[in-house]
Amino acid sequence: MIIASARDLGLAIRQARQDQGWTQVEVAAAARVSLRWLSGLEAGKATAEFGLILRALDAVGLGLDAFPVEPAADGVDLDALLGDDRG
Repeated sequence: MIIASARDLGLAIRQARQDQGWTQVEVAAAARVSLRWLSGLEAGKATAEFGLILRALDAVGLGLDAFPVEPAADGVDLDALLGDDRG
């Protein structure tokens, strides 16, 4: 699955958790994060801490892969689209 947004990431984690029959409480404990944090991640919170994201992915048996992608054909500025104004 290609993850193109925080929402996509949250949905992937939620689906993996549900496929395994686990509750958010169980995954939060396994990932050593709070239930509130995991709930926010599954809801697509865009400011989640990366190290905690990696722990949550590991807890549900998912990995992370990075690969080159082709730029959007229509010239979409993803930073602008995602509201990333950090420069």
